[in-house]
Amino acid sequence: MREDEREALMRAPRPRRDLPIAPRAPAGPKRLPLAPDVRAIDREYRPVYAVWEVTLACDLACRHCGSRAGHARPDELSTEECLDLVDQLAELGCLEVILIGGEAYLRDDWLAIIERITARGMQALMTTGGRGLTPERARAAKSAGLISASVSLDGNEATHDRLRGVPGSYRAALAAMDHLVAAGIRISANTQINRLSMSELPDVLETIIAAGIHSWQIQLTVAMGRAADEPDVLLQPYDMLTLFPMLGQLADRCREARVLLWPGNNIGYFGPFESKLHGTMATGHRGTCGLGRSGLGIEADGTIKGCPSLATDKWAGGNVREHKLRDLWERAAPLRYTRDRTVDDLWGYCRTCYYAENCLAGCTWTSESVLGRPGNNPLCHHRALEHQRIGKRERIVPREAAPGVPFDHARFDVVVESDE
Repeated sequence: MREDEREALMRAPRPRRDLPIAPRAPAGPKRLPLAPDVRAIDREYRPVYAVWEVTLACDLACRHCGSRAGHARPDELSTEECLDLVDQLAELGCLEVILIGGEAYLRDDWLAIIERITARGMQALMTTGGRGLTPERARAAKSAGLISASVSLDGNEATHDRLRGVPGSYRAALAAMDHLVAAGIRISANTQINRLSMSELPDVLETIIAAGIHSWQIQLTVAMGRAADEPDVLLQPYDMLTLFPMLGQLADRCREARVLLWPGNNIGYFGPFESKLHGTMATGHRGTCGLGRSGLGIEADGTIKGCPSLATDKWAGGNVREHKLRDLWERAAPLRYTRDRTVDDLWGYCRTCYYAENCLAGCTWTSESVLGRPGNNPLCHHRALEHQRIGKRERIVPREAAPGVPFDHARFDVVVESDE
């Protein structure tokens, strides 16, 4: 993208003014069926970590927010229900619980939840935009047992504030890092990668190294929620050709600074930088989607999903108010999805790919948000390289706008064209 195009995007007003900034989330699905039997494979997998949206209330208005957060859900779990759910997570074998939102600290009982997580022998972490993370809140979180907090930083000041939707959010995020360090909490950072933030990734890394982070999670902005309203900000498949050499350089800088680079599941797949970006994984390369195998998503009203980012209407397995967490994990069809998936579930380019059996189209969330169904992911470095090799490139073109509800997405078509 040329710099003048980027500057025009930076100045563009908030899109879709016909939509509320923070729509009220509908009630979660009820009385979903469970399989009658538990199979051996369902007992084999246990969630290493759970990502728990403890509230949908938020003090930012991020323009890439998939859940369109802002207002609390209409029927969020009570304190007693949350503490019981923590116990069930421990009994299921979960090791790490990451509190997200919205903003977790906007729940009055967030510290009690952290205390219970710690008391049950699990690690308590949090992801935050940091706008209201005061020194007092940081100290209280430390006392409750929070071991690490990931603060979002999505570019230099102007870019970050534009993406986060609130002036001053960049300085608030840096201040939050300082408050957490002062309280004795380890800090990490997370960054969305899109056409506004990509060129500033080296600056972001230097900023967070100076702040004392121990790890940096990076993830492509996905066309869900508010992000779907701004398709021009999303990366195109051919942008992978520019992005991944940069990520290779950033990986070198991270090793030099002793920072763990943690690429999200939609940073892939199988290109020449695979060992640099994913070499620390057990297999030495990126695996496929981990929903319902290593990860678990929890919504604030008790809805359980295999991945916190996936759309509720299709991927909800049930609710902990109706079933025990173990039963949902072992018997809900949406959580079994990747346990049963094969290459026969792939379509389009991914079905023909050399790496199909290993990758299985990568991130379910990304492919479904872009194309409306999992199994074909155009945002792939290997795929972009293969198209470049024959003088082609792929472009995603909006076909249908998102309706404007939490966890919604638009529809795109993939166009193959000459790269000249």
